[in-house]
Amino acid sequence: MDPYPRSIFDQVKCPNPFLYSAVIRGYSLQGPLSESIKLYGLMRTEGVRPVSFTFSAILKACSALLDVSLGRQMHAQSILIGGFCSDLFVGNTLIDMYIKCGFLECGRKVFDEMPDKDVISWTGLIVAYAKIGDMETSRELFDGLPVKDMMAWTAMVTGFAQNARPREAIEFFERMQNAGVGTDEVTLIGVISACAQLGAAKYADWIRDIVEKRGSAAGHSVVLGSALIDMYSKCGNVEDAYKVFAGMNDRNVFSYSSMIMGFSVHGRADDAIKLFNEMVKTEIKPNKVTFIGVLTACVHRGMVDEGMSIFDSMEKCYGVKPSADHYTCIVDLLGRAGRLEEALELVKTMPIEPHGGVWGALLGACRIHGNPDIATIAASHLFELEPNAIGNYIMLSNIYASAGRWLDVSWARKLMRRKGLKKNPGCSWIEPRKGVIHEFFSGDMTHPMSSEIKQVLMDLLDRLEATGYQPKLSSVPYDVSDEEKRRILITHSEKLALAFGLISMNPGCSIRIMKNLRICEDCHLVMCGASQITKRDIVVRDNMRFHHFCNGTCSCGNFW
Repeated sequence: MDPYPRSIFDQVKCPNPFLYSAVIRGYSLQGPLSESIKLYGLMRTEGVRPVSFTFSAILKACSALLDVSLGRQMHAQSILIGGFCSDLFVGNTLIDMYIKCGFLECGRKVFDEMPDKDVISWTGLIVAYAKIGDMETSRELFDGLPVKDMMAWTAMVTGFAQNARPREAIEFFERMQNAGVGTDEVTLIGVISACAQLGAAKYADWIRDIVEKRGSAAGHSVVLGSALIDMYSKCGNVEDAYKVFAGMNDRNVFSYSSMIMGFSVHGRADDAIKLFNEMVKTEIKPNKVTFIGVLTACVHRGMVDEGMSIFDSMEKCYGVKPSADHYTCIVDLLGRAGRLEEALELVKTMPIEPHGGVWGALLGACRIHGNPDIATIAASHLFELEPNAIGNYIMLSNIYASAGRWLDVSWARKLMRRKGLKKNPGCSWIEPRKGVIHEFFSGDMTHPMSSEIKQVLMDLLDRLEATGYQPKLSSVPYDVSDEEKRRILITHSEKLALAFGLISMNPGCSIRIMKNLRICEDCHLVMCGASQITKRDIVVRDNMRFHHFCNGTCSCGNFW
């Protein structure tokens, strides 16, 4: 705090509690925070009785210092000196102090004992529970809030979005709209993020319309524009993402990075690199995220020389020191190109400690090229770094299975069972013309239209086999008969979703499928063939990238 106010305060012979509180608040806001504590001690020594404003100010200092011990002392003082804990502003500051210091349950106890509460009291706890992932408690508090304002609604929308529960986030946003409650940029960013997670085109256009009607056109807001670019890219519509980008009046590094990443995951590596080259000619300098995007583009197209050149230029030309995430891209790039030994040597000699992503990229490359020996090395590190990440155990097991090393497969599966790890079932979802999202799980034939789905799927496979398609039995990592492998492959979730799309969507319409796991080689073959036979564009978003199937080919060039 500027020394001038304190010098004036020191000249006052008998400062009253409001003057003390004003200076304490000044130190709490501008520092040094320790001075606000000392001034409170002087106030008590001089026999000046604090007011509620005093405790609000001093508790803010405790929050800033993350000093829960001192905060508890002030809490006790507020009770002993006139029962200020029943004061609304003191109560809210106590809740905030306990939450920021990591004692949420203490904050909840203060809340429960407060005779009067306002929307700030409720919203502070709603946000706190959302941050630790307890959305059920957040929802209970929200439901109990007598008058729900924009802050409370926004807390729920962003809370669900940040906890990877996009359906509930969109549901609450819809309720918010129906209740006639206004939105701000934070609300819109939250629901845009939820839409991006869900990948539903219907919601993307709806939210874009709301943004435009609100007067927050993407062209005038860099933050909203960047978020919309990311949303459209993840909903499978990179063309609309670029329209948003092109229509922005101002762009920053996040706008460029979002668009570059959008091009990358859609297999448009040339466009991603072109945009990167345009960006570096402006005053906007690339950051770590930008390089992740452009390196990912090189990975998805197998552009080894271009990728290595860009990686080498990061620190030399742009002052961006490569992180473990950038090394992950290069290991992935080399590994997918079959240069596994070179990738392993890079991991061993990189100047920073490799994290799970680096070893995971190497393990994934071993799956592509069937190298169980290097896979064992990569997996041993992953089991130490990510002991409960079931995907690593499954991938190693699949690599062993492809190599016919069934004893090693048995070992890997026993290890999973011993750790109590369970595989997430393959799940795909599709949005037909009515906008209702349908989910399909691998092997699950309980959909109301299962009979029709099975018939359409069998007819499609018969037509594909007539053109030379043969099931990729190696996509089933189990030691079972070939007939059983065929049965398992037929009921993969993305095939079920494809068949449903062929039934429920008008001829000629593009079919967009979202999947929670990586698409298998057999399903990739089927999607390629189906796009040619049915004369439909098929888009599949798996957990790695987008695949655009058109007339028998895929945008990934069979490199994924």
